[in-house]
Amino acid sequence: MDTLTPKHPDKEGALGRRYGAAIPPAGPWNATIAGLMEHRSVRGYKPDPVPDGTLETLVAAAQSAATSSNMQWCSAIAVTDPARKKVLAEIAGGQKHIEQCPLFIAWVADMARNQRVSDAQKTGFECMPWLETFMVACIDVALAAQNAVVAAESLGLGTVYIGAMRNDPVRVAGLLHLPKQAFVVFGLCVGYATETGAGEVKPRLPQGVVLHREHYDAGREAALRPMYDAEMTQFSQRHELQAATWTQRVLNRLGPIKSMNGRERMRTALASLGFEIR
Repeated sequence: MDTLTPKHPDKEGALGRRYGAAIPPAGPWNATIAGLMEHRSVRGYKPDPVPDGTLETLVAAAQSAATSSNMQWCSAIAVTDPARKKVLAEIAGGQKHIEQCPLFIAWVADMARNQRVSDAQKTGFECMPWLETFMVACIDVALAAQNAVVAAESLGLGTVYIGAMRNDPVRVAGLLHLPKQAFVVFGLCVGYATETGAGEVKPRLPQGVVLHREHYDAGREAALRPMYDAEMTQFSQRHELQAATWTQRVLNRLGPIKSMNGRERMRTALASLGFEIR
């Protein structure tokens, strides 16, 4: 059995792994939901290549995601060359799983393609330089990539997103020969997990914190967050993570500017990549 195949596809077990003690009511259930509930980040990969046609299948799944007004702002760049993956791993702060995985996919907010339509048709696109358009392009990318992740996991493959491609988007763009107005939103490792690489399902905030009915209401948050911190303390101890609680992780990640690892210069980087965002 593959390490990522759900061993307990029952909904109570799946909800318990995802929420710990704060299990929400168990509603309708099927194999698709069971698979989604078993998602976990994989940071250790076997050298085995993915089967022929897997990349194309994942891209087909990605292209089947919703896309705003059918503008299709997403492009994907498959990277298998060890030398190129080594550089990407360096940009990402030495994340070795980028080098380990047999397939790395860079997910691109590709506004260059529609700009080429503008050029070919000799029609200026007044909507292109606005923040809304850039946001829509990034949202399109996220929706497409998540479809690919669900497809990969259904095939027994492991994945992990690499947001650290944004540490140095200009260097990434040069390495991947991106045209102006193209930007790698994140990367994705794909491959078969090692026995230790699969990890476990990470607990999430109780639904009482994130699910609101009719209007926004944070009234239960102060009482429920300590419960989640306790769950994350146990998870962190099992995985020898430095930040024991979720609260501490938020403080570490959002407190000091150094935690952005260069991403605080994103506006300047995007301008150098040809984006004029108003």
